[in-house]
Amino acid sequence: MAVLPIVKYGAEVLRLPAQPVGDIDVRLQTLIDDMVDTMYAAPGVGLAANQVGVSQRLMLIDLSVGKRREELHVFINPEIIESEGEVTEEEGCLSIPDFVEIVTRPERVKLRYLDRNGDDRMMWGEGLMARAMCHEIDHLNGTLFVDHLRGFKKDRILKKISKLAKSGMW
Repeated sequence: MAVLPIVKYGAEVLRLPAQPVGDIDVRLQTLIDDMVDTMYAAPGVGLAANQVGVSQRLMLIDLSVGKRREELHVFINPEIIESEGEVTEEEGCLSIPDFVEIVTRPERVKLRYLDRNGDDRMMWGEGLMARAMCHEIDHLNGTLFVDHLRGFKKDRILKKISKLAKSGMW
């Protein structure tokens, strides 16, 4: 297993819709294991494959951040099939480190996906799990949490990132 570099805001791979996973083979299993190590090392509660430079519809979520490995969820080719309610809370992103902002997401989300064995699954997520599901699927669609912001909030974050990039600190 390996800890992979996390791609930061500005990288093209974060803006492209990820391709569906075809074969669930040894290479994919290795990528999943490396992504788990990367997510826990960050530390983060979720990680999409394009955040490590791989444009495939694969994402991980573990709200325990590795404290309870049985809570790790691997989602291959996930899609939201139902959502309910609305919650507005603070959100951050491993690809936009050190920035958080208030984002509105569904309160409950139902996903259809394949698990790491290739079995069809459905899962309801509520609260933080629903937020993480939506956040990671956004990544797979080429969307970042800052895209949900408007006006001053969005401009402020993008200007700070631009300054950091110009100074070589991004």
